[in-house]
Amino acid sequence: MNKYKIYGVLVFVMLLWGVNVVALKLLVGAFAPVTMTAFRILFAGIAVLVFLKVTKSLRKITLKELLFITMVGFFNVVCHHFFLSTGLKETSASNGALILGLSPILTTICAVFFLGTRLTFFRFIGVVSGFSGVAFIVLAGSGAVTGGTKGDLFVFLSILTQAISYVFIRRASTTLDARLMTGWMLVTGSAFLLGISFILEPNGLQTMAQTRVDLWLLFLGSALLATAFGHMVYNQAVQHIGPAESSIFVNLNPFFALVSSAIFLKEEIQAAQLFGFLFIVAGVLLGSGLIDKWFNQKKNTINSHV
Repeated sequence: MNKYKIYGVLVFVMLLWGVNVVALKLLVGAFAPVTMTAFRILFAGIAVLVFLKVTKSLRKITLKELLFITMVGFFNVVCHHFFLSTGLKETSASNGALILGLSPILTTICAVFFLGTRLTFFRFIGVVSGFSGVAFIVLAGSGAVTGGTKGDLFVFLSILTQAISYVFIRRASTTLDARLMTGWMLVTGSAFLLGISFILEPNGLQTMAQTRVDLWLLFLGSALLATAFGHMVYNQAVQHIGPAESSIFVNLNPFFALVSSAIFLKEEIQAAQLFGFLFIVAGVLLGSGLIDKWFNQKKNTINSHV
């Protein structure tokens, strides 16, 4: 697949992920959030493993790989999806989507602390810009410095734990196929989430006895398209064009989610949210190292002609 086809597929995946934020907002309103999330992730994990089995890419994993998968599953599945589902219960889909746009910046911060990535001037400015954008978004919904909602905090914690998981993914990717890791971490993570749901939501299974066809179609679409298909395709794109170039497309995720929340949930898009979104986009471009890469390329080009 050539680079431009990969770009097109990535745009489609970001559209799926953006609409999925709205889908999750509707699903957590109809089902017990943690219970629903556990079954949604389980469906996605099984779908990935079935796909790998059909394509003859499924293999046994070693004990060391299992330990990595468990760590990744704890942060990327259990913590991330627990905080995301409960957070969306307490905040708007548009706020949640825009805060999720911080993911590349938090990943950069974790890389600085755990992988020895250098914190350049541009990256530091990017981190400040990104967090400033989130501040605008939270204040737009609360109207006061101390009024940030618990839902906003939970959504922030969801992407923080996901960013931490990328450190373990980076360490495990030398021996373990990303798609194989995705399938197993979704299955193992969903088992942990199901156990948590029995404690926090003792009546959670009863809420899954919904008879509305539209809700179940939304559930399956979220599990199979956004989670299973989306994560496999994104991981493959990272392998082909690299994480830095792939991360550019993550900027489209909050944009699609913001538009979807306005269309499907009739949520009003506020000027402060758009202002905050611009800060987050600038923060991602600076914080992900893309500006550093462009600056260094220009510098090398100039030096080569001197």
